[in-house]
Amino acid sequence: MRLSTKSLPVSCHRNRTVNFDHFQILRAIGKGSFGKVCIVQKRDTEKMYAMKYMNKQQCIERDEVRNVFRELEILQEVEHVFLVNLWYSFQDEEDMFMVVDLLLGGDLRYHLQQNVQFSEDTVRLYICEMALALDYLRGQHIIHRYVKPDNILLDERGHAHLTDFNIATIIKDGERATALAGTKPYMAPEIFHSFVNGGPGYSFEVDWWSVGVMAYELLRGWRPYDIHSSNAVESLVQLFSTVSVQYVPTWSKEMVALLRKLLTVNPEHRLSCLQDMQAVPSLATVLWDDLMEKRVEPGFVPNKGRLHCDPTFELEEMILESRPLHKKKKRLAKNKSRDNSRDSSQSENEYLQDCLDAIQQDFVIFNREKLKRSQDLTNEPLPGPETRDAAEPAEDGEVERAALPMCGSICPSAGSS
Repeated sequence: MRLSTKSLPVSCHRNRTVNFDHFQILRAIGKGSFGKVCIVQKRDTEKMYAMKYMNKQQCIERDEVRNVFRELEILQEVEHVFLVNLWYSFQDEEDMFMVVDLLLGGDLRYHLQQNVQFSEDTVRLYICEMALALDYLRGQHIIHRYVKPDNILLDERGHAHLTDFNIATIIKDGERATALAGTKPYMAPEIFHSFVNGGPGYSFEVDWWSVGVMAYELLRGWRPYDIHSSNAVESLVQLFSTVSVQYVPTWSKEMVALLRKLLTVNPEHRLSCLQDMQAVPSLATVLWDDLMEKRVEPGFVPNKGRLHCDPTFELEEMILESRPLHKKKKRLAKNKSRDNSRDSSQSENEYLQDCLDAIQQDFVIFNREKLKRSQDLTNEPLPGPETRDAAEPAEDGEVERAALPMCGSICPSAGSS
């Protein structure tokens, strides 16, 4: 599908703050627990991006503000070839916006649902590309905790990119995470064990387990363990100690050996860094520098003649959405011209307004384009997330969600891991 764009006057200057008016909205392509996503084009550069937008009031009502702020905090300070990188963040009266890399190849969940048969070579490449991304995140003290096919996007050439940092956490040297966070079928055994039995918690190894689950699923069509969101956590602790992963006899010995090293229940024996991966005999011929430069061609290349997403997203935005994005400018202008007669006697309205005011004040505007220009002039590296204090986001919807403060100190400087 060809995305047509109209020639419109440039309304922004390079050094001005980027806002919603600087983008042309093309079409809706997805939605998640924290917002919706559409394809946009920046008017001055004509570059294409994906724009994720989150309604402020809904985020407050669902206790999601802290998660959004946490994701923004992390994305503003990381950049990697196999991540979906943030370019701009801004807000208006209704929404918070994140503008990120546009990857038109679809996510791996979509391709699984389309019954794509992934070869061992293709899956091995995804494992290696995710290894590079996770090793980078480990160097930045970040546990992603949300690695699954839904959150791995392909570019047009078929390379894999990790996205969705809204339940990620930062752990400083020697620290451990303890929160029950993630999607159960992809969560490592030590996360459940820590939640049920206490103990030292878990660390970066959990993301590598998730890569193993994902790789197994891509090859076989289902996951190595029969786990669902409804399973009790206590039963899962027992499951990992009694059930063994069944590998397909027709898979190569090298692939089975690699999966075994990723799906090792004991995290101390699991592959969990790039150095571990480079020591695996079956990966001895991998040219890691070429991988980093995307010079290794993927075995699966998405069809360039179509958008790899559910077409109902566009229909929902145009027909069912009560506040569609394409009518935002007219709606906001109408709201400004109308007398705002909020009843100050209603404490609920006052509380909501306090939260909205807090978001407006604490939201951090970001412009990677401007940062890169400054960096080119000074040759100074961007600050790393290790300079910040750790704070723990709320858990994924598939595990029990903890109540979080919604206003005042929206993104506290410390929290339980």
